[in-house]
Amino acid sequence: MQTDQFRTTAGTSVTAVTADEMRDVDRVAVEEIGLTLPRMMEHAGRSLAAEALGMADGRVADDGPVVVLAGAGGNGGGGLVCARHLANRDVPTTVVLDREPADLDGVPGEQLRILQAMGVAVQTAEPSEASLVVDALLGYGLAGAPRGRAAELIEWTGNSDAPVLSLDVPSGVDATTGERPGVAVDAERTLTLALPKTGLADTDSRLLLADLSIPTTVYDRLDIPYESPFGRAFTVELKR
Repeated sequence: MQTDQFRTTAGTSVTAVTADEMRDVDRVAVEEIGLTLPRMMEHAGRSLAAEALGMADGRVADDGPVVVLAGAGGNGGGGLVCARHLANRDVPTTVVLDREPADLDGVPGEQLRILQAMGVAVQTAEPSEASLVVDALLGYGLAGAPRGRAAELIEWTGNSDAPVLSLDVPSGVDATTGERPGVAVDAERTLTLALPKTGLADTDSRLLLADLSIPTTVYDRLDIPYESPFGRAFTVELKR
């Protein structure tokens, strides 16, 4: 972990963690405290939708739908929650999966079924246009270079003129080191979750931090220095 890489615009220092340390945070939050993955996914997706709404304002009618790229993990589930909130606000939204819909299971699969019941467009092919790309393909669990359909979708974002908003870590960027072992997303903004990741220090993204409602006791149990950066807000901007 790093205690001096990031601070809020108000000056509060925020500890950055590695991918392994973030896994421990998630584990303690779920197994010892009782938070659930669906609950945290809802917080992530709603915060992501709020950022997407601000970035897409005034662009959607002329430039196409908001395109949400979603994988099969927790990051993808957060992207699907984001798509639901956008659709609920009458924002034209298209979801592009990195696999066939039938292959999405678990909590992300539940989120997908909600979208399908709503009639939100879900496909695997790249759309012809986008006003904004929401990157929720790969999270901090990246191991090696992106492969297969995920890699192709990352390449598509690089060829699109639309701005990109990434969830937690731009897909293809190592959350711990910041290295790019293969293709990677160049995000205009990154909404990272709970704590910033050490690998974000050298990215060019505008960096925001979203509250997942993880209580301080989780960080205490893991000896992670923590002073809540949120105050009365649910999302704050971070400076390097």
